[in-house]
Amino acid sequence: MCVTVPPRKTASPAPDGLGPAGINAVAASFAGLTNKLDYLNPADLASVRLAYRFADQAHLGQLRNSGEPYITHPIAVAAQCAEWKLDAQALMAALLHDAMEDCDVTKPDLIERFGSPVAELVDGLTKLEKLHFNTREENQAESFRKMLLAMARDVRVILIKLADRTHNMRTLSNAPREKWNRIASETLDIYAPIAHRLGLNQTYRELQDLSLRHLRPWRYSVLAKAVVKARGRRRDLIGTVRSDLDAVFSSHGMPVKITGREKSVYSIYKKMEEKNLSFAQVTDIYGFRVIVPNLIDCYTALGLLHQLYKPVPGKFKDHIAISKINGYQSLHTTLVGPSGVNVEFQLRTEAMHRVAETGVAAHWLYKGVDQNDSSRSDRMGSKWLQSLLDIQDETRDAAEFWDHVKVDLFPDAVYVFTPKSQIMAMPRGATVVDFAYAIHSNVGDHAVSAKVNNELVPLRTEVKNGDVIEIISDPQSMPNPAWLGFVRTARARSKIRQHLKTLAQTESENLGEKMLIQALHADGIENLPDETPSNLVIWDKLLRFSGNKTRSELLTDIGLGKRIASIVAKRLTRLLADNGEKPDALLITRERFAAGENLAQGGVLIDGSEITSVRFANCCRPIPGDPIVGYLGRGEGLTVHAADCQVAKKLHYKDSERFIGVEWSDEPVRTFQTGIVVTVNNGKGVLARVAGALATAEADITHVDLNDASLQGEMNIRFIIAVRDLNQLNVVFKNLRLAPAVIKVQRSKNVAQITP
Repeated sequence: MCVTVPPRKTASPAPDGLGPAGINAVAASFAGLTNKLDYLNPADLASVRLAYRFADQAHLGQLRNSGEPYITHPIAVAAQCAEWKLDAQALMAALLHDAMEDCDVTKPDLIERFGSPVAELVDGLTKLEKLHFNTREENQAESFRKMLLAMARDVRVILIKLADRTHNMRTLSNAPREKWNRIASETLDIYAPIAHRLGLNQTYRELQDLSLRHLRPWRYSVLAKAVVKARGRRRDLIGTVRSDLDAVFSSHGMPVKITGREKSVYSIYKKMEEKNLSFAQVTDIYGFRVIVPNLIDCYTALGLLHQLYKPVPGKFKDHIAISKINGYQSLHTTLVGPSGVNVEFQLRTEAMHRVAETGVAAHWLYKGVDQNDSSRSDRMGSKWLQSLLDIQDETRDAAEFWDHVKVDLFPDAVYVFTPKSQIMAMPRGATVVDFAYAIHSNVGDHAVSAKVNNELVPLRTEVKNGDVIEIISDPQSMPNPAWLGFVRTARARSKIRQHLKTLAQTESENLGEKMLIQALHADGIENLPDETPSNLVIWDKLLRFSGNKTRSELLTDIGLGKRIASIVAKRLTRLLADNGEKPDALLITRERFAAGENLAQGGVLIDGSEITSVRFANCCRPIPGDPIVGYLGRGEGLTVHAADCQVAKKLHYKDSERFIGVEWSDEPVRTFQTGIVVTVNNGKGVLARVAGALATAEADITHVDLNDASLQGEMNIRFIIAVRDLNQLNVVFKNLRLAPAVIKVQRSKNVAQITP
């Protein structure tokens, strides 16, 4: 096979005689991997050996940056997968993972030699290899979406990818220095959080440390040396604690395994940075992990430890009764040890320890042994992947999708209860609305209020550990766009946006239909032709003219301003005439007398029920009673301006054909915001008196700007208030003018100063 050496992953060719390839012959052999594959049966071992021989031949002549034969990298990746006891197919894919990208190997070749499952794994890994997480957000977002799809199809893909990234990070020092920052940042931002989310805590910690080592080499070196020195200084303390533990557990006949736990360099660095601490102030660098035979022994051992040393108040966490989102289970307690030094202890069973260190990989690690416990993290990981797939189905924009999942990659959970005592894990900062959507999208969509611990609370209330939450819903209620300002979880955010997009499309379609009918009236046509078989030819010709696929799409485009209603109406009128339908002369005459020139596209009645398809311009903030005009921005829907608005006049001068006639309905269904400026003599209690006058007039204050409240003498207070119409605004003005200290009141149309 003819193999080319890709410049990205190679150094200069090995010299004749004893070059790097000769020196590293042992590392490049299958023998070093064999002793880790004792869990495979002979047939599987033979298949893995065949994959090694194929990969060795494919990469023949290729070298890594260190000068080692390139095959040492696939072997190292396979060795890490073997540590997780992945199956033979995954090990074969690990050995072959660069064959398609770097060598003259195709997917059909792999299918023929090793079967379709192995070829699919390699193909998935090859696609991931081609992903480059650039600093540009849109590229990163699209790349992450592709990675998710590969992960969701087979979680072994990301496990092999994490093993690949771990070995690349271990050998990153051999790569050109200019690549360190990009690769280490990518690892810290993307791969380490994925490892954590899937419960691969050992890999998670290693990737963090390796990233810091290459992002901040000097800081890493200083901290690593400080940890070694601290370890030496506390050797006596550690020995004393270990002796005390051995004695207390032996006296109670409890077989335990005690190991030391040292805080990683990265976690020390982050704690120092976030809490502004010196190294000497970080007291929990060392701790102990106590592995006990069964779950009950965890709590028994906890009691023995609390008898041995005094517990530190507020430093106990039960992650067994309420496990972490990624399946992690342990008891955590901090005790005052010898010489008054705080020592942290983690207590868990062997099965919990396997899940804590290897996460979803525990599913393969001990298949058939304590399956209920070992597969827990796998279920957790699969649940997370499935939730991201659901979000992706609802979110077609890659950048928006990336915004959603960034939240879920960094979980810091609180645990709350349903009224039926079901435990639910929520990210820290999650609100009642997040909880509602976590139960079911229908519960979230129709939520109107909530009770937390039997007390009514606002929907934006943040949930806390131990809260019992009850959602009160109404089938007629819909998601509020304002919820997007405070929800925390990706699921809630995507569900709300999906509902609003659906609502926006429906409203835009209804608006477009109104506008087209009104435009048809000007041409003497009373109504749109229906979609009966006799009219299908007319609609088909009209859609070909407009370039739309469906009637609904055409009407939506008109509502969004992407199509001009009068132009579509002219074409439809001609098609109807060709079909024998004549315009109504009386209707044409009536329309000409009733409408001015700016009603050429058809007038629209506004009552405030239009949530997404109609917006009210911030530059003038019109309210019912104000003369108004409508502007159809391209793809933005209908914007309503006051008729005397200077912004609207400029738009009309540049783009008059996009203006349509709009009128207020006789019965608006909600209040509307407008801006006012109240000039007062500044003094004690002035704002309270002004606010009281507004409340008396039943106007709601949505924003207030005092500028500099310390000024003496005259001062302008700018409000945005919600009123029903111009009549109520007149009542507001009357009340304000009667208020003490108020000098003048006027409407404000200065968007720069009044917009919140």
